[in-house]
Amino acid sequence: MIERVKKYIRENQMLKAGDIVAAGVSGGADSIAMLHILKSIQEEFGFFLEAVHVHHGIRGDEADRDENLVKKICQEWKIPFQSYHYPVPELSRKWRLGEEETGRIVRKQAFAKEKQRIAFSEFPEENERRFCVALAHNRNDLAETMLHHLARGTGLRGLSGIHPCSDGIIRPVLCLERREIVYYLEENEISYITDSSNLSDGYPRNRIRHHVLPAMEKEINGKTVEHMAETARILREADGYLRRKGAELLEQCRQKPDTCWMVHFLRNRILSGSMRLWKLLSGCRENERILRLFM
Repeated sequence: MIERVKKYIRENQMLKAGDIVAAGVSGGADSIAMLHILKSIQEEFGFFLEAVHVHHGIRGDEADRDENLVKKICQEWKIPFQSYHYPVPELSRKWRLGEEETGRIVRKQAFAKEKQRIAFSEFPEENERRFCVALAHNRNDLAETMLHHLARGTGLRGLSGIHPCSDGIIRPVLCLERREIVYYLEENEISYITDSSNLSDGYPRNRIRHHVLPAMEKEINGKTVEHMAETARILREADGYLRRKGAELLEQCRQKPDTCWMVHFLRNRILSGSMRLWKLLSGCRENERILRLFM
């Protein structure tokens, strides 16, 4: 399994020698497995590894238990450990956001603070090394995200799910399914904890995880998650292609607006009342900027 992760890292150019990798570790199976795999390949790839834990102040003694487990594992594996505490329930009320969204915000803040703590410059050109945040999303998370986006309404980018790399974030175990990760931990006799909030059906994503995906795997195709991951890859490539072409067309229109074929085509289509093109190209910032020139 480690070889698959190494191949996935290389295929997506996630890491290079000298990078600083801050691994987000909650104490759950996915993040503990990711940390163990990263530690196993650290010498080969030549990156610096540390673990960052975020205490959300939600589950009382259970949250303290999670933090203590991660700290203990990091001590045993000789991995630098840093913890950040946030009163998520209080912030949720203050910001008028749900606790799930508030949790996402404070986790981003924690990694930003960690980057600042190690005096890493905000300007990439001033850095000899990259600061990478490693998150432990897996294939099941990707499939759940695709279904959630599809149910709420989305486009190519939403259907492409979770990306292997984006904005300084890497996801080295996105090539693995949850069952493989659990088997890996059991095989290596590695401890992990289960967040009780993941067992509840209170969140839409949990309902997809507990009911929708299992039904699809049981009643439709046992390789549902694998096939959805492959579809996400294809859609991600299509989305990237359209974005690049949109940028090229925008530049053409800037340089020669009177002769750009796209200008005349869009003007005729939009004026004729056809919004199908808008739906096709929307979601890509460059394409939308072209379209708004004629709205």
